[in-house]
Amino acid sequence: MTRIALAFLMAAGALPGATDEFSTAAGPLRITPIQHASLLVDAGGKVLYVDPAQGSYDSLPKADYILITDIHGDHLAPGIVDKLKTASTVILAPRAAADKLPGCTVIANGETRQAGPFAVEAVAMYNLTRGPAEGKFYHDKGRGNGYVVAYGGKRFYFSGDTEGIPEMKALRNIDVAFVCMNLPFTMTPAEAADAVKAFHPKVVYPYHYRGQDLSVFAKALAGTGIEVRLREWYPN
Repeated sequence: MTRIALAFLMAAGALPGATDEFSTAAGPLRITPIQHASLLVDAGGKVLYVDPAQGSYDSLPKADYILITDIHGDHLAPGIVDKLKTASTVILAPRAAADKLPGCTVIANGETRQAGPFAVEAVAMYNLTRGPAEGKFYHDKGRGNGYVVAYGGKRFYFSGDTEGIPEMKALRNIDVAFVCMNLPFTMTPAEAADAVKAFHPKVVYPYHYRGQDLSVFAKALAGTGIEVRLREWYPN
């Protein structure tokens, strides 16, 4: 996808959410919310999707790279992946999702892979306390991946489904973060804010937040120096 082609889609209203642009040493990087936990990253003439599973993709460009965080249906939709991929698309996913994504490259917590101009580090995402029954978790440690994507000297964090785990709080030098919050599966807005305070990104976006009061999150981060950006992730 060329910059001209993507700019045309933006001007025509074909992209589903407001596109934000970030300056990097390698040129601009643009991020467009699609729906829930699904988003599009465009930089250097390449298109990367994170969890393309929710929303409409009819007018969106084919993928050069796809990152999948987990096995649940709001993050993994093989039919949408098949629609977006080409013969050269690189798909990075945890092992638990590999059987639904033929030809993908498995990446585990702590590993880094190069996806064209993007350096992709898989980081932990899991529940500390919440699950469907006593002794069980919605997201087991080591099953899924959050991701830190580095491009042009900037670091972008996509949390996936997680609570405010120690590994998240230990992140450093994050420029832009996308952080989940929804019950009963991940964490409350207040818990998410506490975790964000610990690793202190320059900019944070709540995502994966259906039904949550984002004002709680924004108020908890007021005065911290962290810029909170609210975007529409649930278009009508």
